[in-house]
Parts: sequence; C-alpha cells; structure tokens
Amino acid sequence: MSGSVTYRTPRVLAISSGGGHWVQLLRLRPAFAGCVVSYATVRAGYRVDLEPGADFHVIPDGNRWSKARLLRSALVIAWLILRLRPDVVVTTGAAAGYFALRIGKWLGARVVWIDSIANAGELSMSGQKAGRIAHLWLTQWPHLARDRGPQCFGSVL
Repeated sequence: MSGSVTYRTPRVLAISSGGGHWVQLLRLRPAFAGCVVSYATVRAGYRVDLEPGADFHVIPDGNRWSKARLLRSALVIAWLILRLRPDVVVTTGAAAGYFALRIGKWLGARVVWIDSIANAGELSMSGQKAGRIAHLWLTQWPHLARDRGPQCFGSVL
C-alpha cells in the first residue's frame, strides 16, 4: 500500500498593536509566503497597508492602564483565534500580541514573539512575559539576547 502524505497550507495569524508594532509586523510579510495569513491590529485604517482582499481584523486596543479595555481586547482576540484556528501566531507586540500568544498556545498553535526594535535598553514588559510561553522568542538587539532567550537574528527595520 502506497501512502501519500497530504499537506495543508499553514494558517498564520499576524497580530500587533498599532504604530511601530504594526510597521514591524508588515516587514515580516515575505516570511509568510506560501501561508494563508490573517492580519489583526487595533486600527481599521491600517487595512490600506495590505493587499486588496487580505484577511484583516480590527481588535480593541488596551493597555495596563485601562483594565476594562484590556479585558475586552483579550476576549475579542480569543474569539478571533477560535474562529481562525491558526497554526502559528506571530506578533511584534504589545498587549494584543501577548494575549494572542497566550490564547494561541492554549489552542495548540506555535507562537512567535518578536520584541519591538524600540525596546533597545530592555525588553518590553509584554516581551518579558511572552518569553516564558513563546516557542520562538526574539529581540532585535544583540545585546539583549541571552542563552535562554530571547535570541537575536537581526532586526526587521
């Protein structure tokens, strides 16, 4: 009996907060070639940064100073991940990315955290927490790399 293996195209959720986090996430697009990619971020206006027809989702923004918005953001992200069922979650931060990594990992996805290049002096608070759960934990600054993570393979800017 000849066995053939069927491979499914990997599904990626690329998610970040706004501003520089979104810009850095967009710089990773070549790495997603051959994948089905869904993008999620906090501003509807960012849709223009993607190709027409790209799978794009808006999530509520939240931070550590707005607990209610942070909770709402986490719930929306959980629902998004349950619907999309990504194989991989990739983020450049911040709070939105942290929740996506945590929830994605609970649901069996591989999770990748790339700390923002803006965090030159030390890792972000979200990045420090994400490092404990990420399958791949990266910094864009060589002097912040450690044996047990994060690792540095260069920057995306």
